[in-house]
Amino acid sequence: MKNVLAVTALACSAMACHAQAWPDKPVTLVVPFPPGGSTDQVARALSTRLSERWKQSVVVDNRAGATGTIGATFVKRAAPDGYTFLVSSLGPLAITPHLLKGLQYDPLKDFDLITVAVQSPNVLVVPANSPHKSVADVIAFAKAHPGKMSFASAGSGSSDHLTAELFWQQTGTSGVHIPYKGGAPAHTDLIGGQVDASFQNINAIVQYVKNGRMRALAITSAQRSPVLPDVPTLAEAGVKNVEVTSWQAVVAPKGLPPAIRDSAYAAIAEALKHPAVREQFVSIGFEMVVNTPAQFAAFQQAESARWKRVIEAGKISLD
Repeated sequence: MKNVLAVTALACSAMACHAQAWPDKPVTLVVPFPPGGSTDQVARALSTRLSERWKQSVVVDNRAGATGTIGATFVKRAAPDGYTFLVSSLGPLAITPHLLKGLQYDPLKDFDLITVAVQSPNVLVVPANSPHKSVADVIAFAKAHPGKMSFASAGSGSSDHLTAELFWQQTGTSGVHIPYKGGAPAHTDLIGGQVDASFQNINAIVQYVKNGRMRALAITSAQRSPVLPDVPTLAEAGVKNVEVTSWQAVVAPKGLPPAIRDSAYAAIAEALKHPAVREQFVSIGFEMVVNTPAQFAAFQQAESARWKRVIEAGKISLD
């Protein structure tokens, strides 16, 4: 019995030492999108703070393509040793699996969840010179001209794409989805009047609204945003059940040792709660979430089920 206890104590001691030593080499944060977007911003803020805490290099690796699934698949196949994490939006973790067949990962089974870092509502925006001055104008035009009004998105399967689909379903209207390769080109064409409208992440377009290059008609949050206090919610504008937040989260390959998972969560939560990081994101419309792995799991299940219903109702597919 003493031998068994000794072996157990030795094993536990070895695990503790391993956790204390981690990380003892560079850590990679994989972003499944190009540089410059909301997810990339979160990863780079984390990289700076985690490097300071861990005294190790924390590298952001942008592996874009296939609506985020290339980067997600890469992380799923990485060793679960605490040296590779995925910083992703909700697309690859809750939406894309319902749009693509033959996906090489299951977001509900193939990752250890760390935390949802931030979330932000979408804003219904139109060009500054658009004739549409309100949500009522948009709905009236869409009903009078079915399938004519164009809505830009940062890409098929993105939150702005699915928000438009949900808006059409809830208002009994239809429009034309125009997917772009990222938010920047969608913003350019919206400002230029090449497309009629878009549901864009608030942090991505707040500067265009404030400088008068876009007109904001409504926001998809339950309450108005402090960065655009004069913009009504969709519910205030008469459209119910279109409360949507885009979110960014951190996950790891399945099988992360519990001690490393706990240590990673503590470090990432501390980094996100740093006053400078909080100010960086809150000032442009993000809401800090920083939930626990258990809370993240329940949230992901709910989000996946919700978007599955929207996708099935709209008969949407990327295949």
